[in-house]
Amino acid sequence: MTTPMRIAGLANLVPSDAVRGCYGCLDAGAPDDYRQLAALLVDDWYQRGVARAGIGGGQGAGKSTLGRLITEAGSVFGVHVEVLSMDDFYLTREERERLAETVHPLLATRGPPGTHDVARLRDAIAALGQPGAVEVPRFDKGTDTRSGSATIDGGVDVVVLEGWCVGAPAAESAIDEPINALEREHDTDAGWRSYIETALNGSYAKLNDDLESMVFLKVPGLDAVRRWRLQQEGERPPEQRLNAAEVNRFVEHYERITRRMLATLPSNADVVVDLDDDHRVAGLRFRGTPRHR
Repeated sequence: MTTPMRIAGLANLVPSDAVRGCYGCLDAGAPDDYRQLAALLVDDWYQRGVARAGIGGGQGAGKSTLGRLITEAGSVFGVHVEVLSMDDFYLTREERERLAETVHPLLATRGPPGTHDVARLRDAIAALGQPGAVEVPRFDKGTDTRSGSATIDGGVDVVVLEGWCVGAPAAESAIDEPINALEREHDTDAGWRSYIETALNGSYAKLNDDLESMVFLKVPGLDAVRRWRLQQEGERPPEQRLNAAEVNRFVEHYERITRRMLATLPSNADVVVDLDDDHRVAGLRFRGTPRHR
């Protein structure tokens, strides 16, 4: 019996037996669309010789879930895939507090460009392509700081970087006009926005240039991001959860860049995955047609 792969049809693809077999081996408890997507992506990267790939998309889009399934798919295909989360490379709470004191108070909140250790991240990506052990940090969102490190074996075939702002471009127009209450009330001189844009033009642009293939999980809009983020809070320990008002304020830190990504990446990413309000894949577009083995 042929294993159905609905989302392949959205991209006018006829998946090979190898891709179907991989999909069938992935975690049956995971979202079916993401299982299909993981098999298609790993096969595409393998066929095209991609060594460094990025996955970007709004909060709650399912990047971590997809990353886990991609690792599984790599094992099925016999491809050594290592997924790094940009979240693990957040600056420590102490480092962000220093930025808040010396640059702008809003930089105490993790998330926006300028709050990651991009130099260490780029070094880790480069090192994973070579033999040897690579140490990477781990970040605990509950305590809002790093929680030690992990050691990963190098010699990786494909390094995948997932994070909400992976692939985000710098602004092409003025950023003076605030777009939400956070910017109007707490960034009156646009100092925070300017710091973010400087980061995007600098180290983050270099990071994006390191990537050979870009996958964009296109969320339906900011309302979905807020709803999905609130759902994620329900999975955290009660003492660490944010309420709806706190989630709304937190998402405002991400809003400007999220809107920019929604406007630009559908035209620039190699793979665009349109998500509906229920996290199902409603559209799938590859730049060119993957060659399935």
